[in-house]
Amino acid sequence: MVAEVIINSKAKQLNRTFDYNIPKEMESIILVGSKVLVPFGRFKKLEEAHVVKIKEKSEYEIKDIAKVENGLTNNQIELANWMAKRYFCNVSDCIRLMQTPGTNAKDINKRIQDKKINVVYLKKNFEEINFEIETKKLKSEKQIKILNFVKDNEGCTIPDIEMFTDCSRAIVNTLIKNGYLEIVEQKVERNPLETKNIENTSNLKLTKEQQEAFDKVSASIDYNEYEEFLLYGVTGSGKTEVYLQLIDKVIKKEKSAIVLVPEISLTPQTVDRFIARFGEENIAVLHSKLSVGERYDQWNKIKRGEAKIVIGARSAIFAPMQDLGLIIIDEEHDQSYKSETTPKYHTREIARYLAKENSICLVEGSATPDLDTYYKTQTGEIELLKLTKRANNAKLPEVEVIDLRHELEQGNKSMISGKLHQAIKENLQNHKQTILFLNRRGFSTFVMCRDCGHTIKCKNCDITLTYHASNKKLKCHYCGYEEEVVKECPECHGKNIRYFGAGTQKLEEQINLLFPEATTIRMDVDTVTKKNSHEEILNKFKNENIDILIGTQMVVKGHHFPNVTLVGVIAADSSLNIDDFRATERTFQILTQVAGRAGREETQGKVIIQTYNPDNFSIECAKKQDYQLFYDTEIMLRKQLKYPPFCDIIVVGVSSENKMSAFKITEQLHKYLKNRVITENLGIMLYKGMPAPVDKIKNKYRFRIIIKCKFGDETINLINDMLNEYGQTKEGKSGSVRLSIDLNPNNWL
Repeated sequence: MVAEVIINSKAKQLNRTFDYNIPKEMESIILVGSKVLVPFGRFKKLEEAHVVKIKEKSEYEIKDIAKVENGLTNNQIELANWMAKRYFCNVSDCIRLMQTPGTNAKDINKRIQDKKINVVYLKKNFEEINFEIETKKLKSEKQIKILNFVKDNEGCTIPDIEMFTDCSRAIVNTLIKNGYLEIVEQKVERNPLETKNIENTSNLKLTKEQQEAFDKVSASIDYNEYEEFLLYGVTGSGKTEVYLQLIDKVIKKEKSAIVLVPEISLTPQTVDRFIARFGEENIAVLHSKLSVGERYDQWNKIKRGEAKIVIGARSAIFAPMQDLGLIIIDEEHDQSYKSETTPKYHTREIARYLAKENSICLVEGSATPDLDTYYKTQTGEIELLKLTKRANNAKLPEVEVIDLRHELEQGNKSMISGKLHQAIKENLQNHKQTILFLNRRGFSTFVMCRDCGHTIKCKNCDITLTYHASNKKLKCHYCGYEEEVVKECPECHGKNIRYFGAGTQKLEEQINLLFPEATTIRMDVDTVTKKNSHEEILNKFKNENIDILIGTQMVVKGHHFPNVTLVGVIAADSSLNIDDFRATERTFQILTQVAGRAGREETQGKVIIQTYNPDNFSIECAKKQDYQLFYDTEIMLRKQLKYPPFCDIIVVGVSSENKMSAFKITEQLHKYLKNRVITENLGIMLYKGMPAPVDKIKNKYRFRIIIKCKFGDETINLINDMLNEYGQTKEGKSGSVRLSIDLNPNNWL
């Protein structure tokens, strides 16, 4: 028997199959999807590969497979092939997403293995030990004390024995040597949930709207058929309770579920609610803040079928679930569901593929659905389920928009308007909590010389450096470069250096000056670098009733804080001024989401939005909490301008350390594409290659070509032919130039 394998490599020339002989002793264990080690080329080291096909014979003279390991299923290989075609990458790039974490390293000796500890058991029968004690054959009181302890605590460790018996390790070693005790190696699971201690909860009584939504999805689950639903519910309407009861139904049918959340900061809160309902033993968690060892153990727990529910961020969609019965994507509109690295997939598309393959339901939930998703509910591709009222009859917050131009006219140059200042003061007096949202981290967003106008930029990127007051550094948020604070202009050598713009650090400083009696806590990328720091900050804010939480977008999504009655948006314009056709959509979504954190219990909340553009329709719609009005306005503009959902957009990215090389390749690619579009009369709008908005990142000059089309086989073939013609690895190198292809990108910079 012969196996066709894909070598685990990014090189385009290796993005094809190679034949290897299957030794007789391996024929029964090598299947499509098996991970194998093979001799490749002249290399002495064995290369990792995956079996994608098995056949009777090969036309070539071939080598034997050296070793077989646990691999993927046939369905996973099919998914990898589908992804590679759709997202213009190597099959091996997709396979990596489906491998057990910590097992795809090139050096086998460095791979993550099961964690094991040595534990102590009795080797002799205790009746025999008792007889020896009675006959004085065993006299030592300390030895007898240890033996009695091990009898009552079999599987304990030597440190346990030392601690609880106050006896030395030497005495334990003597008992082992004399055959009374034995050391056994035992596997220990690295469980990120072991510190959770949560009271059980039961199903809540559903509202009329919740019950209607539940019944519709439930019917599809009973029929074992694929159907996609959008659960559109205002903030605080109880979408999670619907998820919980749907999963309860799926588990009772002896099936499993995947629940996806966009932010790591949301995972602890979601996990707590699920543990309270289903128990820790039925749940596995997957996200990037876990150690590799924890991810390894959680993945294997899923593989063994012990976890009925997987909760995690984007990559959890690839979890090796058995008998999958339901997929839920919470906050489905969130940008983090789109991967920015190869493969540049969208989680929603992978979830849709899996739901169709398994004939199961896909439920997507949001208070501010992605326009593409909501459009599909209007065309009948997705069924719309609505929750228009908050749970427990809580009222939506009162929203007020403050025109910062008027604040400047009145001489207020601080980050806090008069109305917001008064509202925070009243909240403190009433012992209520406040969230202040500013989607810029750091202290100042740029540093400029007032004498000559020179701004301090990153030496690797065409972007200004941000001042971070905590460590007095200037940092680049693109490549991580940092340098000491500038005291003299490098251009004119003037000393008139000033800091402009404001981030969360500066906001925190101002709040501490304005309200010295208030307790504050900050949550942004700079404060959540340590493991479990998301959970610690959120728990501290909630449990210690800290007065003010200051943060970036990670504080605005999905969190439930009963005592938060005021939310302040410091600069609503920051998301409006980006080079992206989705700018107004992102602004509406983030303002509506952050407003939804206020007044989720009995006391009605208040939201104050500060802006220089109070008449912008996305801000007006967010003030009214009117998604339908925003959708109707925005979808009309999208149709006129031929933007998604009325077309797909492909960005062909070109980058190189040599600016001229990147420019020339961009020109050649555009010429090739233009000739093909004209000669084959393809239904494609092709735009001339231009420098990217941020035209230099990490010392690489960046150009891009934009294509508008209805994505399908003819577009896929065109792009792949272009990549083959120019000898580029998909996301690889040819000379000094690098190409990347992104379908419907989130980041246009």
